[in-house]
Amino acid sequence: MTIRSDSRHLYLLVVDKLKQDIENKVYKEKEKLPSEFELSRRLGVSRATLREALRVLEEENIVVRRHGVGTFVNSKPVFTSGIEQLNSVTEMISQAGMKPGTVFLTSTIETPSEEELTKFNNPEIKEVLHFERVRTANDLPVVYCIDKIPTTIVEDYQSYKNESLLKLLEKEAGRYISYAVTHIEPIGYHDKISPILECEPETALLVLKQMHYDQNDEPILYSLNYFRADKFSFHVLRKRP
Repeated sequence: MTIRSDSRHLYLLVVDKLKQDIENKVYKEKEKLPSEFELSRRLGVSRATLREALRVLEEENIVVRRHGVGTFVNSKPVFTSGIEQLNSVTEMISQAGMKPGTVFLTSTIETPSEEELTKFNNPEIKEVLHFERVRTANDLPVVYCIDKIPTTIVEDYQSYKNESLLKLLEKEAGRYISYAVTHIEPIGYHDKISPILECEPETALLVLKQMHYDQNDEPILYSLNYFRADKFSFHVLRKRP
């Protein structure tokens, strides 16, 4: 059945039709779509129109195109969160009905860089705790976490191995994280982190760079969290003024 009876741009109709087919399991997760020739024939559109539709679907992370191999349906994200909500990774995994876990990798005490002194807005900081962990969901690695905290706030980093940092900062240091300023960057394959997260070569990562502020508006925790884009999605609620 063709889709030419609708008055919208043709490639948008193709986008909607393929989304519907994927939702209805005509094309299943991780399944290869028919060739461009076959798919354009089935839909009654040109290959140029089909390619534009596939470009949109790839931008929306619904499909992934592997050069010289074909186009595949991406897995739906297991975890989703409103970016305006400050949930810990532990909470996000638990809310999805899965068991959160932690693999502790490294911990060091470092001299802060000029950039870090600026981020923490405190030129008097002498040492920063730097530790790296992998967060798991039902034992599957899904997030690579890099966290930095001034030693004036926390000295015993060993207690951070297996728990939510937000809760531990409140319990151990009496510092309640009330908000965070977040920057999100999509990146491709990362030579170090992607293999640790067991990513396929085409699996993208979402990097959340976050400075966390306590109840007194003081920056106390800087995090770099690398999320598997095939497992996590983030959205934001926007309101008119």
